[in-house]
Amino acid sequence: MEKDMETDTERTEIMVKQPYAGRLTALRARMRENGIDAYIIVTDDFHGSEYVGDYFKCREFISGFDGSAGTLVVTEQEAGLWTDGRYFLQARDQLAGTGIELRKMGDPGVPTITEYLKTAVPENGCVGYDGRTISAGFADSIARALESKTVRFRQDADLAGELWENRPEFPHAPIWLLNDRYTGMSRAEKLRSLREKLQQAGADSAIIASLDDIAWLYNFRGSDVEYNPVAMSYTLVSQTDAVLYISPEAVSKEIAQEFAADGISLKPYLQIYEDAKHLKGGVLLDGRSINVALRSALGKTAYCIPMPNPTTLQKAVKTPTECENMRLAHIRDGVAMTKLICWLKHLPDVSAVTEMDVSRKLEQLRRQQPDYLQPSFPSIVAAGAHGAIIHYEPTDKTDVPLEKDSFVLMDTGAHFLQGTTDITRTVALGRITEKQKIHYTAVLRGNLGILDACLKYGCTGVHLDAIARMPLWELGLDYNHGTGHGVGYLLNVHEGPNHIGLKDRNGGMGTVFEPGMITSDEPGLYLEGEYGIRLENLVLTVDRETTEYGRFLGFEALTMVPFDRDAILPECMTERERKTLNTYHARVYEIIAPYLTKEEAGWLRVQTLPL
Repeated sequence: MEKDMETDTERTEIMVKQPYAGRLTALRARMRENGIDAYIIVTDDFHGSEYVGDYFKCREFISGFDGSAGTLVVTEQEAGLWTDGRYFLQARDQLAGTGIELRKMGDPGVPTITEYLKTAVPENGCVGYDGRTISAGFADSIARALESKTVRFRQDADLAGELWENRPEFPHAPIWLLNDRYTGMSRAEKLRSLREKLQQAGADSAIIASLDDIAWLYNFRGSDVEYNPVAMSYTLVSQTDAVLYISPEAVSKEIAQEFAADGISLKPYLQIYEDAKHLKGGVLLDGRSINVALRSALGKTAYCIPMPNPTTLQKAVKTPTECENMRLAHIRDGVAMTKLICWLKHLPDVSAVTEMDVSRKLEQLRRQQPDYLQPSFPSIVAAGAHGAIIHYEPTDKTDVPLEKDSFVLMDTGAHFLQGTTDITRTVALGRITEKQKIHYTAVLRGNLGILDACLKYGCTGVHLDAIARMPLWELGLDYNHGTGHGVGYLLNVHEGPNHIGLKDRNGGMGTVFEPGMITSDEPGLYLEGEYGIRLENLVLTVDRETTEYGRFLGFEALTMVPFDRDAILPECMTERERKTLNTYHARVYEIIAPYLTKEEAGWLRVQTLPL
């Protein structure tokens, strides 16, 4: 009977996958009609965004894989999807039966996309893609890889979009202004600073395409991308002009007047492609976010100055006003999360509560906090073995009850007017094994190592990453994702350029830490089929001291939520690690307890007692 049931399930899964296999067949037919030998579909919108609106989810439409990172390459004979370690398990399951092979980026023997194209594209062949969604940097890397062959490129081929019936509407939601009391810096000040940077770079103008940079520059927020409060837009800035290209219906008359007072004019969203043809002199373009179609639109009277947007680094270094507001946002989020964990710990029967119940409970608790706006990314609430799927997100199809004597991993975040949060706590439900405690303590030690780190000015996240991994390495263990990412101020929860990892995303040693940068600290461990553990705080880079040997920096914990005392083995920690944890827990109790009920505060007092 069980075998028959399994067979029925397999048949159902195959039937579910058939639409994607059919779309792949239809895509190949379009490729033949257009003489395209290899077709590329990225995750990006026209701006290189990490999260994109429904209109841009062509890769998901064709493949069925809905992770936030991945590139699909289709030839006549093969189809492969490249994604990173966060999504290996998810992609394996979602691609099964589609005819698309999972290509695990970074694994031995797995070629990069450019290496694959070198062998897959024939002499005199053609590579096609929608050039509005391909970054100039990625397009250049493909061209370099194929320069030994005679290859044509079709940058105007939106083949997946042509196949997509009832495609969602292009986003154009209204924007709203963020008051200077939240930003600490006016639009006029930011434009003045940007123009100084352009002059230093020898640029006559800059086209900025990254949506978070534009929202930051003009102190507005939007809702065109779920979880990221940004709006579909471009901007062109010179020494004399600032033009915001955006859908007219997105800007009210009152906001347009405020922009005009600061010398900012408005033009329709797609007008940037026409205006680029008439630019003169040096144009600063960031190849990571400028799409290749827009760069190609530059006329003969202009030339490209390739360099990062000056706004990106300035945005990452939060103003004193933003830092103070972020502390307040994390207190409010800490209250909600602490109440949630206390609730979980006192459930009479955890199996009566599902993952989605927990997610809904947290949303309810956050909505009770002042100035809460929305989640900053889809909540990850993963019970038991689901915790080993790094970016698991419960749905109606996958939702399961919590497991007694196991872990529940919760990676969630929120947007407040005072800033953006991102926190992960793994909670023991009932009695867990010695092995689980050893693993939890190792992950915790890695987290505390970053929090307690002292770094000389000039260090980057590449220098720090081993600190977080060392306790796991000592056990022969590791995790397949970065240790930390920058976080925006009421913007993208993943914000560059600061980053903690074994290697920098853009090559080299990465970006130097500056006081005011906010970075996540999130080591983890994932045992497929068993459980996952991740512990994440956001930390603020601060000055420590300056001596004859140089300037030294450290980190201040912004996240104010206790770690799970029931999962910690104090004897596996060093005296310094215990002191760091005790100091952190004392601060959590002092700051969060006044906002809790008497019963909750009593529970928190016990949780934060010195080890």
